[in-house]
Amino acid sequence: MKIVRTVDELRHHVAEAQGQGLTIGLVPTMGALHAGHLSLIERARKENSLVIVSVFVNPTQFNNPVDLATYPRTEEADCAKLEAAGVDIAFVPTVEEMYPQEDTRVFDLGPVAEVMEGPMRPGHFNGVAQVVSKLFDFASPTRAYFGEKDFQQIAVIRRMVEIEGMDVEIVDCPIKREDDGLAMSSRNVRLTAEQREIAPAIHRTLLSSVAWAHDHTVDETRRYVIDTINSFPHMEVEYYEIVDASTMQPIHDWADAPMAVGCVTVYCGDVRLIDNIKYIR
Repeated sequence: MKIVRTVDELRHHVAEAQGQGLTIGLVPTMGALHAGHLSLIERARKENSLVIVSVFVNPTQFNNPVDLATYPRTEEADCAKLEAAGVDIAFVPTVEEMYPQEDTRVFDLGPVAEVMEGPMRPGHFNGVAQVVSKLFDFASPTRAYFGEKDFQQIAVIRRMVEIEGMDVEIVDCPIKREDDGLAMSSRNVRLTAEQREIAPAIHRTLLSSVAWAHDHTVDETRRYVIDTINSFPHMEVEYYEIVDASTMQPIHDWADAPMAVGCVTVYCGDVRLIDNIKYIR
């Protein structure tokens, strides 16, 4: 595996691969890699000739300076996992390499970015679009792989690809979970032992809400999830929205969408956890 730290070197390797007619799979990450990331890499490995994984904690997508400062950074361990997973190129740039000057671009991301995470984390999705568009430019991927835990983010990236006219296939991959159901996240390492024991209740509640939804309205299901999660110590729901899986817009009747997705954000102590569940009618 090659560890590449500059844009010029990455572009050199990409040009070589393109010259040989190879397909390129890109897995963008912020490091602190876990089995969820590795499942994306495994999918990319199966579907492409060359796999590139970026490891970069992107400052422009953090609206909370504390979250940026405390985000885990484990480069040495990450690179060891990437090599073991059969990655061809690890792109590990500095902030200065990614942003030699301030990125002032503002993307017209539309309604998919105006709900849920949009108002809760002002500027977050624009920062995501900034860094992902740069990575797509540098790596020229045939396909790029993202986990469904960040369900709304995938919709935002699809919108960015559309408005920028980029030739890349966005591949969404199922959520990878711990044995007790907790969605894998780099932030999970910040949970105390007690919080880690309680946190799987998020997924259990979402699962039970699917059966509940058969005999209850959208609003009743939403209230059920919020009240149930809030009943656990250390946990407080920031929002729970049931949205159209394509548009990300909240629905008010199950007939409004062939597939709805319930998206939740929960503070477990001071750790912000996200998860989602699909309601298929």
